[in-house]
Amino acid sequence: MSKHQLGVNTWVWHSPLTDATLAALAAKVAGWGFDVLELPVENPGDWDARRAAQVLADHGLGATVCLVMPPGRELIAADESTIRSTQDYLRAVVDAAATVGSPVIAGPAYASVGRTWRLSPAERAAAYDQLRESLAPVVEYAGAAGVTVAVEPLNRYETSLLNTVGQTLEAIGELPHCGVALDLYHQNIEETDIPAAIRAAAGRVAHVQVCGNDRGAPGTDHLDWPTILTAVGEAGYRGPLCIESFTAENATIATAASIWRPLAASQDAIAVDGLTFLRGVMTP
Repeated sequence: MSKHQLGVNTWVWHSPLTDATLAALAAKVAGWGFDVLELPVENPGDWDARRAAQVLADHGLGATVCLVMPPGRELIAADESTIRSTQDYLRAVVDAAATVGSPVIAGPAYASVGRTWRLSPAERAAAYDQLRESLAPVVEYAGAAGVTVAVEPLNRYETSLLNTVGQTLEAIGELPHCGVALDLYHQNIEETDIPAAIRAAAGRVAHVQVCGNDRGAPGTDHLDWPTILTAVGEAGYRGPLCIESFTAENATIATAASIWRPLAASQDAIAVDGLTFLRGVMTP
């Protein structure tokens, strides 16, 4: 089993991220021993990327960046103005990632979370064609900045477009500077064989987010983590594993992520317990 740096998403505690909360969290997670802080860009300008880069450097932390697709951000089945504005948003996320040194921007870079509609096979194929067309200028921009766009399949309740790793590979095709973002929460719902799905994406896994099957801490759940992480290594992924969960205390994010109850004794416990568990799994 390959070893990975370990990270945690600031959504465990706050939304949206601000300069002040970023500074406080960087000190906290570095003290616990994390290697990476994952930074969501809900809206460009919520936090200053140059300032963030300095804060992370001061604490010896790397960065990953995730994109956010609320209603109104669409790359398919939308008017041209909406698609252009979404492309502009994604380019701004690339800029933030390049500034803080993140190798990826990760998330459902295709449609707003919660948007679902029925698709015939022909309609799905056309949607995938349009997605590649809409992503093309974004991944070109990202590649020039040394950033990969990691496209994340979501569970069936959050999208009807990309639910599985296989669908995501089909949709992105041979786009350069583009790969798959794995989020084990979604894979636990949608994949009948999680390790096999991961291995099928060999060479295309660009980012990995981890959590318990209920969005709690990894290890407090039923997932077969040793087998899953072995498959991640077999797929050729050597980047960080980033714990992603959410707080029930923020009404907007709790509703969006369906967090209706505390998932651990504290939000800190999700991070600390997950860190301890993942280190243990990766230690021979």
